[in-house]
Amino acid sequence: MAELSSAPLPRLKRRPRDSHKGDFGRVLLIGGSRGMAGAMGLAGMSALRGGAGLVTLAVPEPCLETVAGYEPSYMTIPLPNDAKGRILSGARRELAKRLDRADVVACGPGLGRSEGLVELCGWLYETVQQPAVFDADGLNALAARPESLHKPGGPRVLTPHVGEFLRLLGLTHPSPLSEGKVDWATRGRYVADFAQKWQCILVLKGHRTIISDGREIFENNTGNPGMATGGSGDVLTGLITALLGQGMSPLDAARLGVYVHGRAGDLAAEEKGEVSLIARDLIDFLPAALKEVSE
Repeated sequence: MAELSSAPLPRLKRRPRDSHKGDFGRVLLIGGSRGMAGAMGLAGMSALRGGAGLVTLAVPEPCLETVAGYEPSYMTIPLPNDAKGRILSGARRELAKRLDRADVVACGPGLGRSEGLVELCGWLYETVQQPAVFDADGLNALAARPESLHKPGGPRVLTPHVGEFLRLLGLTHPSPLSEGKVDWATRGRYVADFAQKWQCILVLKGHRTIISDGREIFENNTGNPGMATGGSGDVLTGLITALLGQGMSPLDAARLGVYVHGRAGDLAAEEKGEVSLIARDLIDFLPAALKEVSE
């Protein structure tokens, strides 16, 4: 049975003096749709602030100029889209060209839902050999195609909130998990059992976020209620992806990413207060949070 771990927080390696951008990860983020382009902008900016060397955002063509306008330091590529501005399942041809150049992949921010996206996310989960993070509607697509969970193409980190986790478990609302009627230890067992069954790293987001690889359970102690705002999870996705790109193991990247994400939220709340906190504030405070753990 998995047990609560007291292992120290993982650390990023010191950067050599002769480093170049290729040393710190080529990150490919896949997502976005008409009306939710901002999710990809947040994830991309977070990946950059998290230390990734090169960041590319693959988005539906109608979203490209909007996403590109958030930050000049990442690259964007257009993908074919349906009439509602969502990525088509046929985008796999374009993505296949890009996947070989990536060290780490993330899928889900602002993705939207469609049958084609269920097919596309299942294909990505089963075929991408690099470490990959799945979040948001990427998780909802996997919940609609659970057979893909049996066949991960490489290391996987899943970052659901409680509602998404229930869908992955095949449960419906209301549930003791969603209503807070189970204690922390029971929640931890749910997370560890899922991680062990599907051989992934699971991050159950929320108050006292739980991380598990199926063998150990970790509790996060940073963060505050001000982070319960749209886009916060997209920032976490970009950050964990960046840490994976810098060579951290999936478990270490998830643990450090969750801690730093929460710490950035705490620093932001000290200055701006919890009520006015928005997801973009987290990105602004990531440098200070990362500096703390580096020192």
